[in-house]
Amino acid sequence: MEGALVFTGASGAPDSLLTRVRGAGRWRRLGPKALERRGAPPEELPKARAALGDAPIDVNFVPLENRRKRLLICDMDSTVITVECIDEIADFAGVKPEVAAITERAMQGEIDFAEALRARVALLEGLREATLEQVYAERVALSPGARVLARTMAALGAETALVSGGFTFFTERVAAAAGFARHQANTLIAGGGRLSGTVADPILGREAKQEALVRICAEKGFAPADAVAVGDGANDLDMLRTAGLGVAYRAKPVVAAEAAARLDHSDLTAILHLQGLTAAEFVTD
Repeated sequence: MEGALVFTGASGAPDSLLTRVRGAGRWRRLGPKALERRGAPPEELPKARAALGDAPIDVNFVPLENRRKRLLICDMDSTVITVECIDEIADFAGVKPEVAAITERAMQGEIDFAEALRARVALLEGLREATLEQVYAERVALSPGARVLARTMAALGAETALVSGGFTFFTERVAAAAGFARHQANTLIAGGGRLSGTVADPILGREAKQEALVRICAEKGFAPADAVAVGDGANDLDMLRTAGLGVAYRAKPVVAAEAAARLDHSDLTAILHLQGLTAAEFVTD
């Protein structure tokens, strides 16, 4: 399988890498934070990771065939944004430790996602609905590179989708801020200006994320192999496995171990480099 080893880092992939990661292939600089070595076989990946040791640089192997994708589909919480929205809502409700503990277990794959979501939302009963706007304004921020990733993919003609186990209140706003064409998530139920402690059925979780990927591909007339999926938690695993390129971003160990690519240090623009784009091709305005 002809492919490339792609080296990306938060503060750059220096040329000194060449002295640490030797092997066959042709080196190409993709940008100030990225290098690739084309012609490297996939078995070079563990050797390259071992050679890098503790350096804050990610290295991934990507096949050259069908490298540029036609669908970008992303998780939202702790992926496209830097926080877990439900944990931040819980902070305003005074129950963040309880909710965050359930969130962590769900993201590690220790408990069923739907069960975990219902349990967490129940703890929010009675919170003023207007608090959601405060959470968005004060706590939610795009992850580094999220806007460039979404807007560059869209400029290349790709479909872009934000698919979250979180809530539509946030996905609507985050999709607009980052530049995603569509979004899908769960709906919090409220009445009389306060949260009811329930969420509308059916709950969007692990299976629904994968189904969204397959459905969008079918709508657009291409295969799941033409998609790049990005996520960090166990409920993203089926989506990551189904996509042609599944990327674990700052992910839980169970996810990082199974995804085709993992980014522990780089920002989200590294996903563009994995597809062979140079920094000069990024949409940055």
